[in-house]
Amino acid sequence: MAEDAPGIRNFQRLDARTTTSGRIRDDDLDALGAIGVAHVINLALDDHPEALPDEAGKLAARDVGYTHIPVPFGNPSDEHYDEFVAALEAAGDAPVHVHCIMNYRVSAFFYRYHRERRGMSEAQARALLETQWAPHRSAAPEARPWADFLSRTNASG
Repeated sequence: MAEDAPGIRNFQRLDARTTTSGRIRDDDLDALGAIGVAHVINLALDDHPEALPDEAGKLAARDVGYTHIPVPFGNPSDEHYDEFVAALEAAGDAPVHVHCIMNYRVSAFFYRYHRERRGMSEAQARALLETQWAPHRSAAPEARPWADFLSRTNASG
């Protein structure tokens, strides 16, 4: 349902409450507001060339909550994932948008979340992941930490 916010990089709606994307820009803030986003979780590093400068301040000025969990692309950890789960659950029923730069970190985190916390089937969780990327199918060295991260999924379903 990318029509929610067509200009946002790799936008994806996961459910009525949750949307994800790659990097956001200043003009994307209006689109997020238009779909009712009340909290943003950012998994990208602040020093990335495409990071939105003063994202926290810009969202605060719009009364949108913000959580920053900087996840190094080459070193996603279970601690980062635990922080993500805590932030997502702390948002309660409020509409939440989770982003990084390409929606790769985010899609991997949601793969684990869907399997571990929501009991989603492997096939359904993998299909959502692969809408953005498939690190487990890539021979690229930068995909290896993510394939390892995905393999640590403690699925409930």
